[in-house]
Amino acid sequence: MTYLERLQVHWQGISRREQRLLLGALVFLLAALLWWLSVAPALATLRGAPAQHRLQDAQQLQMQRLHAQATTLQAQTPLTFSEARRLLDASVKPLGATAQLVVTGERVTVVLKGASADALAQWLTQARLNARAVPSEARLMRSATGTWDGTLVLSLSTRGAPP
Repeated sequence: MTYLERLQVHWQGISRREQRLLLGALVFLLAALLWWLSVAPALATLRGAPAQHRLQDAQQLQMQRLHAQATTLQAQTPLTFSEARRLLDASVKPLGATAQLVVTGERVTVVLKGASADALAQWLTQARLNARAVPSEARLMRSATGTWDGTLVLSLSTRGAPP
C-alpha cells in the first residue's frame, strides 16, 4: 500500500466535520503562503515608492546641476598658463597663511598648514571653476583640532608657456 493510498484510507476514516476543518486549515495555510510570497513584498515596495521617488528626484536634480556646471565649464574660453596662475594666486589669498603655492612647470603644489575644512572646500571649488586647476594628487591629514595639513598638487592649463 502506497503512502497516497494510506492517506486516502485515513481520510475516509475521519468524520465530515474533521474533513472540513482540515480543508479550512489547508486553505488558510495556502492563503497565508500566497500573502507571504506575493502580496506582502508588493505592498512593501508600494509603501517605499514615495521615498524612492524623492531620492531619485534629488539625484536627478543633482545630475542636472552637474550637467549645467559641465556645460558652463565647456563654454568658457581657454586660459593661458599665466592667467590660470594669476587666478589661482588670487584664490589662495582667503586661505591666508595656511596655504603656500609652489609652481613647478604646469603643476602647482599647495602646501597647507591648519586649513579649515570649509575654507579648503570653498578654495578648491574656486580653483577648479576660476583657474581651471585640476587636482591630480592629494596628501592631506586631519589634525586633532579638525584642520587639514598636507599638500595638494594641481595641474593648470597648458596653453601658453609657464612663467
